Amino acid sequence: MPISFVGNKLIIPTSSPWVQFEKWAQIYGPIFTLWIGRRPTIIISDPNVAVDLLENGSTKYSSRPRFVVMGELYWDNAGILVQPYGKEWQVRRRMLHQALNRSALRLYKPIQEAEATRLCEALLDEPSYYEGIVDRFTARSFFVETVPWLKHFPNFLAPWKAEIQRRGREEASANMELLLRVQNELRDAKSPSDIPESLTKLLIQAREADQTTFGGLSDRDFSFVPASLFGAGSDTTASTLCSAILMLVTNPRVQAIAHAELDHIIGAERMPTFEDEPDLPYLKALCYETLRIRPVAVLGGTPHANSVADTYEGYFIPKGTTILSNSWAINLNSKYYPTPNHFNPEWFLSVDHKTLSYLPEPSTEELTEISPPRMHPAKEGHSSFGWGRRICPGAGLAHNSLFIALARLLWAFEIKPVREADGSERKYDTFAYTQGFNIRPRPFECEIDVRVEGRRQVLKAEMKNAESVMSRFAPFQD
Repeated sequence: MPISFVGNKLIIPTSSPWVQFEKWAQIYGPIFTLWIGRRPTIIISDPNVAVDLLENGSTKYSSRPRFVVMGELYWDNAGILVQPYGKEWQVRRRMLHQALNRSALRLYKPIQEAEATRLCEALLDEPSYYEGIVDRFTARSFFVETVPWLKHFPNFLAPWKAEIQRRGREEASANMELLLRVQNELRDAKSPSDIPESLTKLLIQAREADQTTFGGLSDRDFSFVPASLFGAGSDTTASTLCSAILMLVTNPRVQAIAHAELDHIIGAERMPTFEDEPDLPYLKALCYETLRIRPVAVLGGTPHANSVADTYEGYFIPKGTTILSNSWAINLNSKYYPTPNHFNPEWFLSVDHKTLSYLPEPSTEELTEISPPRMHPAKEGHSSFGWGRRICPGAGLAHNSLFIALARLLWAFEIKPVREADGSERKYDTFAYTQGFNIRPRPFECEIDVRVEGRRQVLKAEMKNAESVMSRFAPFQD
């Protein structure tokens, strides 16, 4: 029973609550309610329920619960991530779509290739510092959320409130500074083509081209649109890459197959590009499997809320209920992945690709792990980018970053366990992850060595092209 004013907070573990939620789902069913203070919170642990409510019922379940700290105090409700569903959110979402559709994604690929090259070049010099390098590549909970009226306390009685507002003002100022920089570059350029492609540039051009739809946004509110995508995407992509490295160091068979595919398709004389993607099905499957096995937004990212009361399978869901989709339970569901904690990219290979010449013959015990018994209800086989109308708008951009980073990383390097003093290979805990709504592996050591010395020279030569691409951006200019 929930305790008055506190709810179920005392029984929710502070460490890896998603694991406990998965266990409770086995007892209470795939949809159950917890009370966070005075708020009901529904936990979804089954992909079919998530599809029913968050995909098929997206007209009802696309809003957000009230965010006092991040919404009202920090961002003044200007951030698309925490905005409730409505006209203001729709305008921002439509604007992001302009800059993240298929045509726009092609414009970013040369930059992503250049950054992937810079990632590899940095690993040549400091392989032990891989986590910081990965972070560069991709560029706590408050009681007031439970008791919203605390936000009305004057600042001298609530120093935490003044600090949040100060940080919010600093971020808003930084957002405006970056926006003004691109605006000034476009204004001073002889031609827009003289300015390198970027998310902010495309958003500015979209606003200028459709003043009727986007002209109502002030510069301040407009500046939060690209900033929100950067804030949401930079840490999640870096965390996913760290998970990929952990899975590769603990699964030498997977790494060997990826190396064999890259050697077969690409060879040793050049680095892989986006044009090679259709010919690298195993590498693409490796990206999908990384997203499945260790979702960064482990509780589905920012919570949903229903804008109208609803009834589902006999359960009444009051308007404004907080809804969390437990991506951990959804992605690791044994109905769809028989050995869910086994890292197996072959689950994401099509039937035609399972006969690729460089795929080794599976062992007897692996035969049951090759294909899931049934198709996962989530469109991509995982829910790591969210659901429905609130699905991450930058999912395509994130997929591209992950693909090209891993393609070039595995083309150039072998990732191996550290050797202990007695000569044995170090054992790694693939469940040792940080806490919070976004998780990543706890820091671990591994060896990242150039596979063949000749590839070092190819990488050095490719760096010249990367520097040429990046030199068009002001921060990289001398």
